[in-house]
Amino acid sequence: MEPAGTLDRGLAVLRVLAGDPRRRPGPTDLVRATGLARSTVDRVLATLAHLGYLRLDGREVQLAPRLMELGEAYLACGGLRDVLSPFAERLAEDLDESVSLAVRDGDAVRFIGQFTRRRTMSVAFRVGDLLPADRCAAGVALLDPSAPWAEDDQLVEPGLVAVAVPVRDRDGTPVCAVSVVSHTSRHTVTGLREHALPRLLKAVAEMEAALARPALEPRREVAAEDASRAAKKELGAGYLQSLARGLAVLVSLGTAPGGSTLADAARVTGQPRATVRRAIQTLERLGYVAADGSRFVLQPKVLELGYAHLSGRAFRAVVQPHLADLVARVHESASVAVLSGDDIVYLARVPTQRIMSVDITVGTRFPAYATSMGRVLLAGQPEERLDAITPKPLSRHTITTTAELKAVVRQAAADGYALVDQELEEGVRSLAVPIRDRAGRVVAAVNVATHASRATPADLIRDVLPALQDVAARMEADLAYVHGPAWNGALPETVRLGGQK
Repeated sequence: MEPAGTLDRGLAVLRVLAGDPRRRPGPTDLVRATGLARSTVDRVLATLAHLGYLRLDGREVQLAPRLMELGEAYLACGGLRDVLSPFAERLAEDLDESVSLAVRDGDAVRFIGQFTRRRTMSVAFRVGDLLPADRCAAGVALLDPSAPWAEDDQLVEPGLVAVAVPVRDRDGTPVCAVSVVSHTSRHTVTGLREHALPRLLKAVAEMEAALARPALEPRREVAAEDASRAAKKELGAGYLQSLARGLAVLVSLGTAPGGSTLADAARVTGQPRATVRRAIQTLERLGYVAADGSRFVLQPKVLELGYAHLSGRAFRAVVQPHLADLVARVHESASVAVLSGDDIVYLARVPTQRIMSVDITVGTRFPAYATSMGRVLLAGQPEERLDAITPKPLSRHTITTTAELKAVVRQAAADGYALVDQELEEGVRSLAVPIRDRAGRVVAAVNVATHASRATPADLIRDVLPALQDVAARMEADLAYVHGPAWNGALPETVRLGGQK
């Protein structure tokens, strides 16, 4: 199999999986959809799973959040999202309407930013979604950038209205469109224009001024080793090194805004220049890369590789597979919870099948002071928050003073975990570690609970804690992909479950 052909085939499989990710096809379905041999499909899936881009669950294949690093590479390479998003987010807050950022992708537009308002009737577009350019305000604005603005009076969908303005770079070339989107229950298209256009034009002027400022040259990554070599040696013929190398080249082109040179990509990936050149030629032919002088720039089409589906994935859907993996490793029930007032609220849970088990479901509440997850969550709060909590005895082991609570919470913060021994209920022991956002703030917790007859506290620390810490790290990595580089720990489900906002 030629290297370029291998990358072609791997991307063909990804496109099928991303085209209808809810269907969760098996290898046989992929053989029919791509026309590839079963052996080729199996090797592609094994390689993508090894890279962390897919999860193989029996006969089903699921996209994994790490696949979003392909789309993130495009968004970093283009540079528009990072520069324009603060202005778009502020515009959405000022107008109390949803705001979108979109770029041309052939005869369509693809969204690179969404800043929605929480309403019963809200915009459901996701970053990465594609719309015909002549059927939406953003597309019309980019098709005719000489017009000062464009309108969409229910072109895309009945009830949906929008007004859009093109954003130009320092050369005056339209590179993006900003849309304000509303519903006819709130505005007619004329009313939306009168309400939004003055502030929209001001925001676009600010965006264009920001784009005109000289970009800071980002720090380049140090030269790397070709990670595919060790994987090939370990996994043998089942691992498609050329596919792994080609995807690494794609990611490397997002190292800096404005793209990378061939030499840059070779240095970042640790691959020979000839190998990098072949991968780039394939990516160019497929429309994922375009040459710009000596640099190669990723194109919006990269977002078709699963980004829209994964960017819309809820918190619970991200952590649930990791919980299942944890339960399979430790053979005990595992859960994820967040803080809600003085309680914890369960957001996800995978129980074990035992005759004797704890009856906990998603939405269950417990006092935070008497639970392992509660203590690691309280450890991320200011200590004065604990002064308002008055512990009450729930079992003969429960701590009952604020001073004791402060001491155990401080210990949890120092240790990086909390172990609670039969304080919530006689016979129940649990161990928890925090889940943090990119800024290091504690936003959730994951725990393992067991009956006291099955494990001592020392057993849990020795046998379960390493697995818990590993799973928490995997959850944090996936959540950072799904919620983007600016993820601040906001968990939408907690609003619906009565949790913190």
